[in-house]
Amino acid sequence: MRASGVLMHITSLPSPYGIGTVGKEAYKFVDFLRDSHQTYWQILPIGPTSYGDSPYQSFSTHAGNPYFIDLDMLKDDGLLKQSDYKNLDWGMNSERVDYEAIYNNRFKVLKIAYENFKNTDRTEFDRFVAENDMWISNYALFMTAKSVNGNKCWLEWEDGLKHRDPHTLWEFKNEHMDEVVFWEFVQYKFFEQWKKLKSYANDNGVRIIGDIPIYVALDSAAVWVHPDLYELDNDLNPTAVAGCPPDGFSPTGQLWGNPLYRWDRHRETGYSWWIDRLRASCELYDVVRIDHFRGFDEFYSVPYGDKTAERGKWVKGPGIELFRFIEARMGTLPVIAEDLGFLTPSVIKMLADSGFPGMKVLEFAFDPNSESDYLPYLYDKNSVVYIGTHDNNTVLGWAKETDKATVDFCKKYIMAQNADDSEFVWRFICAAMSSVSDTAIIQMQDILELDERARMNTPSTTGSNWSWRMKKGAYNKKMSQKLAEITRTYGRCAR
Repeated sequence: MRASGVLMHITSLPSPYGIGTVGKEAYKFVDFLRDSHQTYWQILPIGPTSYGDSPYQSFSTHAGNPYFIDLDMLKDDGLLKQSDYKNLDWGMNSERVDYEAIYNNRFKVLKIAYENFKNTDRTEFDRFVAENDMWISNYALFMTAKSVNGNKCWLEWEDGLKHRDPHTLWEFKNEHMDEVVFWEFVQYKFFEQWKKLKSYANDNGVRIIGDIPIYVALDSAAVWVHPDLYELDNDLNPTAVAGCPPDGFSPTGQLWGNPLYRWDRHRETGYSWWIDRLRASCELYDVVRIDHFRGFDEFYSVPYGDKTAERGKWVKGPGIELFRFIEARMGTLPVIAEDLGFLTPSVIKMLADSGFPGMKVLEFAFDPNSESDYLPYLYDKNSVVYIGTHDNNTVLGWAKETDKATVDFCKKYIMAQNADDSEFVWRFICAAMSSVSDTAIIQMQDILELDERARMNTPSTTGSNWSWRMKKGAYNKKMSQKLAEITRTYGRCAR
């Protein structure tokens, strides 16, 4: 079925409290998608973020981000008064997330809500904790230990905690039980609010595309609880980490720093960790995008401690066997495979064998000197076309930073030689929508006709990444009608 959707992370929603949440503005955005005849809302990973604020570096593979809990909804639950949070410093710029301000104040407010929660009926909370006991107790203990240890990485904790000595864990949990329950409470409220939003979206014909990184952060409960599943030495330090080799864009390569999987150990367990992870993701989302899909075929291994990725090497991964194991337990998976970058024949075969749709990025298409695989007339139906992902510039930003020959070819291809900025953007959107790909996903920044200042992330840089926010009232009925008309024209209207 042909369909389309919009890519925008929850952080980018308007909010008077510094960052987007799953509250009122999220419901309004679902209404916009419904009225625009969109089938999908794609978001980035929703786990709790660590240093650097990247959604692709999370403390947990299961937990939700406390920043997304809506404070007004906690007020409606009787757990907060507006005076508890209205006049705090949430940042001065309504178009940027001030993560430092959020970090300094969000947890203070959640602690107030927790104190008020203690005087309420705990039946539903206790049921939630029992249903999620497989991960939530370890996550809450992990976050408590981080707090007690000045937020240091778990590798710097005292040996008993670091190596998870049972007696040490028992003593620590009993000593800090109130803090442990606080972190469980935070997850209880996150999932309560998230499930209501997802149900509202689904009831209005909108499906959620979630996103999971292939790797987990070193400083995470996932690695602390299951160190045997990663390439670690006897003192639990990584022996090698993930990255990308040098190329024309990065002469020393990209050093991501994530610990690598011990695929031999995963296979011995029947890939149970991955089955659990995908099952949880399929409960959270309607469709799951898996980042860096080629890493399952071959992954780039860099010696731990290296300052660049230049000495890395390619190592074979589990290949299609992993997904055969998972599908034997879970059935057909609603997965999108992020298959961007240089693809070897074995990666192409693995994607074909999986049956998952791959990705096409229109901004990669317009090389005036050679035919690109990303030109729309070369697409396979079983694919998802994007103008750009969270790692790409907006259309207007792309046109500014890209060489003139490429932009000229693009304008010729989409018949926008004499177009002004607004028409150029919408011709770009039409090029994606008119393609043969079953699904087309458009960044909200492009629907809003924004320039490079609205870019979400520039890979291998630090600074203002992940901070763009949409102005309140940025979209309107006229914009919705325009998007709906294009969606109908190109046969992507589900309603």
